[in-house]
Amino acid sequence: MADPIIAQIDALVGPASPHFAYQLRARVRELIENLPEGHPARRYGEEKMELLDRLGHASSRAEEGGRESRSRPGWEELPSSAPAYDPLPPRR
Repeated sequence: MADPIIAQIDALVGPASPHFAYQLRARVRELIENLPEGHPARRYGEEKMELLDRLGHASSRAEEGGRESRSRPGWEELPSSAPAYDPLPPRR
């Protein structure tokens, strides 16, 4: 039987975008905070929270393809070239 908490995490994270990554991360944290350390849903939620943290520093969730080249025509109009798998570094 599938874990209902994992299903809830998938429902939250599945449609995530950079704009809502941190709000969704907070909801995932609330779902798993009372689970024991070794619980599979807790580990899964922590992995998804890391993804959401990276997504919060990205401009796209794109999981395929590379970054756009800065020499691309129209680069100045692109808001960013940082996908979730290679986000911008956090500001310090």
